[in-house]
Amino acid sequence: MSEQKRVLVTGAAGFLGSHLCDRFIAEGYHVIGMDNLITGDLKNIEHLFKLEHFEFYHHDVSKFVHVPGKLDYILHFASPASPIDYLKIPIQTLKVGSLGTHNLLGLAKAKNARILVASTSEVYGDPMVHPQTEDYFGNVNPVGPRGVYDEAKRFQEAITMAYHTYHGLETRIVRIFNTYGPRMRLNDGRVLPAFIGQALRGEDLTAFGDGSQTRSFCYVSDLVEGIYRLLLSDYAKPVNIGNPDEITINDFAQEILALTGSKNKIIYKPLPENDPKQRRPDITLAKKLLGWEPKIHRAEGLKKTLEYFKTLSKDDLYKSEHRFK
Repeated sequence: MSEQKRVLVTGAAGFLGSHLCDRFIAEGYHVIGMDNLITGDLKNIEHLFKLEHFEFYHHDVSKFVHVPGKLDYILHFASPASPIDYLKIPIQTLKVGSLGTHNLLGLAKAKNARILVASTSEVYGDPMVHPQTEDYFGNVNPVGPRGVYDEAKRFQEAITMAYHTYHGLETRIVRIFNTYGPRMRLNDGRVLPAFIGQALRGEDLTAFGDGSQTRSFCYVSDLVEGIYRLLLSDYAKPVNIGNPDEITINDFAQEILALTGSKNKIIYKPLPENDPKQRRPDITLAKKLLGWEPKIHRAEGLKKTLEYFKTLSKDDLYKSEHRFK
């Protein structure tokens, strides 16, 4: 019997990181989770602590990272990922994308491990090309309020490719589009949990701009499947993983109102600076390279997500601020 493979997942207590831990445990890996818990929550992974093949390190990857023993894979998912987070902790956001990525690339090199880094559709900025393909260089304002996240991720891609070309390190880059599902934070500032939270609290839904901007929502299990396939592929350049089923914010708000049975209305506030007007992944490469495409229709995914949010306590439902250290 071959020796059990070991994988390090950074950002393990976050929304995506926790689902990745679940997937790799299910696949028979020994999983090492790492998180500094600035935006992550141990509740997302507490069901794993009793397992023999899971361990957890409370650590900030912006500082030197040491993991004893061999590592076969590293998945770097540590980073604030929503505007409410990275606008409050801009320096930490830049550090985890730069210093954190550098530390983990160094660890991968030392351990001779393959590393997959979580990039984002935000590298395309407010796109002038639609839908967005991997060869589009983007339209990003480096000194705008969103620049701390966008440019951290763009740097992350650049240093990852440098390690691949200069050191011959096995690297993978996933560009993640809007993703949703259980374990999202209701108060993280993104449109889907914001709308559902407002509907559950009996509040009006808050849209920005005129609501004509678009998003494309991918259910978390579909995303995890795409990431898993990409990690095990032989492709080093960026790959879009997302659901191309595009919808306007206005239509999406109506879907949430219908789903929750809310009788409240949609109210409008000014569009934040550099907020993308449209967002839709071109997944031609993922289909060809990985044989991947999303399976969960938005109606099904939203029902599952709503059921999760309904299980939250009143304290969680009405909590408007998250802790920051």
